[in-house]
Amino acid sequence: MPVQPERASLDSGPFAHTAVAYGSDEDFLRVVPGLVSGGLREECQILVVTCERKLDLLSGALGEDARLIDCRPSDRWYAHPVRTLAAYHDYVRQRDRTMIIAEPRWSGWTGRQAREWIRHESVINTTFAGLRTAVWCLYDRTTAPRDILRTHPSRLEADDVEPSRLYVPPERFSLPGDELPFTDPPPAAVAVAFTPELLGGLRRTVSEQARRAGMDRNLIASLVLSVSEIAANSVEHGAGHGQVTLWPQGDEFVCEVTDPGGGLDDPLAGYRPPEPESQRGYGLWISRQLCDRLEIRSSPERVRIRLYMSLR
Repeated sequence: MPVQPERASLDSGPFAHTAVAYGSDEDFLRVVPGLVSGGLREECQILVVTCERKLDLLSGALGEDARLIDCRPSDRWYAHPVRTLAAYHDYVRQRDRTMIIAEPRWSGWTGRQAREWIRHESVINTTFAGLRTAVWCLYDRTTAPRDILRTHPSRLEADDVEPSRLYVPPERFSLPGDELPFTDPPPAAVAVAFTPELLGGLRRTVSEQARRAGMDRNLIASLVLSVSEIAANSVEHGAGHGQVTLWPQGDEFVCEVTDPGGGLDDPLAGYRPPEPESQRGYGLWISRQLCDRLEIRSSPERVRIRLYMSLR
C-alpha cells in the first residue's frame, strides 16, 4: 500500500527527518511515488537524489508528474559531506516549502568516508532546524551502515511514521574514536607561530610547505584560505595568537591550528551555516567545505583543529 498523502505532511513541524528503509526495487516503488504525490499535493518543491537507475524507475512510476520534481544523481550530489550539506541548505532556504527524498551512495566509500557521511546525516538535524522542509532518507538495508538509525528522529515503518528509539541528538552523537586524542605531529613537521602581525607570513609558509609536498595549486589556495580563516578567528576570538604545524601524512597534507585560549564548547562548530546578515561564524563553516576533512579536539587549556587535504 503506498504511503498516504498525510504521511508526507509538513504540518507536524517546520522540519522533519525520517529514515525510510527498503530492500528491493519493489519496496522503493511502493513507498517513494506516494511520498512524491503527497508532497505535490501540498505544493512542495521536491528534490529527489538517488542513483540514475532508481531515478528512471521513479520517473516511469510518476508519469507526467515526473516533470514537476528536481532529480539529481547521487554519485555527483554526494561528493563531499559539508559541501553537500551546504547545497541542501541553500536549496531549502531559497524555497518556501520543500521536500527532499535522498539516498546517499554508501557503496564504494572507505571506512573513514562512511564515518563522515554518517556524521552528515546527524548534523542535518541541527543545520535544518526551524526550516520548513521534510527530509526522507532512503536506505537499502543491504548496504547502509547500522549507525544511520541513530541519526534520524523518526522512521517510516509499515506506512506509519514513528519516533525512533535509537535516535541520538547531534550534540550528543559520536562515533567510535571521536574522543581519542590527536597523535603527536612527526618530528619533521614545520611549526610556525602566528599573531595578528604574522598572518601574512603564515599564509606564505602554508603555501610553500603544501607546494613542496606536491599539492595541486588550486588545492593549495583552498588550504591557505582555510588555515587563514581559523587563525584569524583565534586572533579575534581566542587567545590572540597560536601555532600552526604542517606535515605530509601518506597521501594527505595536514595542518594543525593550535589556540592556547581553549574552551571551544560547541561540538557542532562549523556545521551550522551563519545567518546571511551575520558578520561572524564563517571560518569553520568555510574551512569544513574547502578541506577534505576537519577534526577538533578541545580542552580548557587549548583548542586543536586539524585540516586534511589530499595530495592526489
